[in-house]
Amino acid sequence: MTTAIRILVGSVYGGALLTAREIKKDLESQGHQVTVLENPALCDITSNDDALLVCTSTTGQGEVPANLLPFYVELRDQLPQQPGRPFGVIVLGDSSYGDTFCGAGDLMEEALYETAARKVGDTLKIDALETMEPEAEALPWARTWAEQI
Repeated sequence: MTTAIRILVGSVYGGALLTAREIKKDLESQGHQVTVLENPALCDITSNDDALLVCTSTTGQGEVPANLLPFYVELRDQLPQQPGRPFGVIVLGDSSYGDTFCGAGDLMEEALYETAARKVGDTLKIDALETMEPEAEALPWARTWAEQI
């Protein structure tokens, strides 16, 4: 079954964007329709009911990257209800940051839960200290995730 998927990207140095683009290519080869949103706006999700995949890095003390921050703030402020809308989270981080490791993924997940969206699968947390190529971990996870939505 083919699914329409929107990937919401939060990227600082380009790793999350590269990962999102690789996921797009891979899932499209499986027959899915995938849109990568580098600077997502709230209207990018309120105008459709596509499955959402957050692919973000974490910045500073566990914060959402600057390009994803306006979307996150708008989502938290307006909380457009998305009952049952499937979403997943892939977050890149650095475990040397301790408690704030992959914090941006937690923030996005919390905000989407508040819209009544439905999380599919476990969050994939990719540690920069262990993985030089995040897409190598992300692709098999994304394939499994897409089969579950």
